[in-house]
Amino acid sequence: MDKKHYYVSVQSRTILENQGDASYELEIEATPEERDQLEELFKELGEWDQATAVQVAPALGIAYHHDESNDGYDASLKAAYALIGKLGTAETQRHVASMFTAR
Repeated sequence: MDKKHYYVSVQSRTILENQGDASYELEIEATPEERDQLEELFKELGEWDQATAVQVAPALGIAYHHDESNDGYDASLKAAYALIGKLGTAETQRHVASMFTAR
């Protein structure tokens, strides 16, 4: 199946076909199925984001690394960046790799 060029914003959880439609951080080449997979990961991120926001008040005394909602958000975010790194242009691949390189 043919791949299309997409413009991705992790911050706003968007995948755009047209460069000028909105701001973006990264570029990928993806099949429709791969695009759908990334969109699903963005939906999961949104759900975890809401779960962490709702839980803030009762969880003020819980350390970040002991909070299930934070763990879910982190796992979804890492999965999204892993897929973006796999599908990314050369520049996107370098950027994503640099995010996970120990400094």
